[in-house]
Amino acid sequence: MAKKRRRFGSVRKLPSGRFQASFLGPNGVRQYAPDTFRTRTDADRWLVGVEADINKGAWLDDKLGRETFGNYAGAYLRDSPNIGDRWEETCRRNMRLHMTELLDLPLIAITPPVVRSWYAKALLGEGGKTSIGQSYRFLRAVMNSAKRDGAIMINPCQIPGAGSDKAKERGIANPGQIVELVEAITPRYRAAVLLAAWCGLRRGEVCGLRTADVDLVDGVVWVRKNRVELLESPKKYDKDPKTDAGRRPVSVPPHVMPYLRDHMKEWAGRDRFFVGRDGQPMRGNAVYQAFVRARVKVGVDVSYHDLRHTGQTLAASAGATLADLKKRLGHASAAASLRYLHAVEGRDKEVADQLSKLAAHGNAAKLPKTIIVKH
Repeated sequence: MAKKRRRFGSVRKLPSGRFQASFLGPNGVRQYAPDTFRTRTDADRWLVGVEADINKGAWLDDKLGRETFGNYAGAYLRDSPNIGDRWEETCRRNMRLHMTELLDLPLIAITPPVVRSWYAKALLGEGGKTSIGQSYRFLRAVMNSAKRDGAIMINPCQIPGAGSDKAKERGIANPGQIVELVEAITPRYRAAVLLAAWCGLRRGEVCGLRTADVDLVDGVVWVRKNRVELLESPKKYDKDPKTDAGRRPVSVPPHVMPYLRDHMKEWAGRDRFFVGRDGQPMRGNAVYQAFVRARVKVGVDVSYHDLRHTGQTLAASAGATLADLKKRLGHASAAASLRYLHAVEGRDKEVADQLSKLAAHGNAAKLPKTIIVKH
């Protein structure tokens, strides 16, 4: 005897005499037909079509698809476990400044032509390319989530190269300029400049250092935390590095150690290595502003973050391998470390001279230790 096929969905008669169809969707939530039906047969026919779409993987959650982008994007930022506070703050600011025309649109109404039109207008607006690129990447991530949730069939963000995060060539300081910056900056911040320039620490890593993390005997700084400060909120806290590679020991060049000893004696707190004049954890913005004042005095066109590039380029020039640089910067991938390598002024001529010596002597030992490729 053939087994009776289980009925998909259900149909009930309403007091009005019309029929309402519903079913349990793949997401485990009961879904209702957008309209009621004149006959039970019409309702059953609609359910058959829905079941076929589900079996083909073509079913969409009609109710979710009609949710506005603004509401869905807000929930995405709130509920996604891998989104940090800084990125959430950035995305919400970009939504206010650059994505207003998308906020009230239903997800199903954000089509490839709509995205192309929005992106073209955004590029012509007052927003910088960096923030527009961030906005596009955020839109793409949200619509990918909507696709996974069954709200839309395809991601409408299909503009080739749009939102690509191309690392621009950053300025680097030479050793003499680092000395000038250290001499020009307020003494309390000298160690912060040197740790960035010669050890490659990020500003958040510098501000997150504990006094116990600075080993003045062995000449090692342990990076264990990153200090996070939001721009539009007074919220400040320490967090673990993004990857295991970010938690690392960094050997300090011997010529930097006297400055760390002076800082430990004169300005370090009992718990924090960097504290403000009020004894509280040093604010990243205080380091930034002090550096800007020193940079103007010296006339060096580099940012504080460029010092991190400087440190890795100088380390590479000293013979550090890519593996060494990965460890020193705390990167999990070689690609990330490669973005921090820059050509040192005059290095190409030095390499050419070394190659001529190799040609003359035929000795592989005469090869230069490293060749830095400009990115």
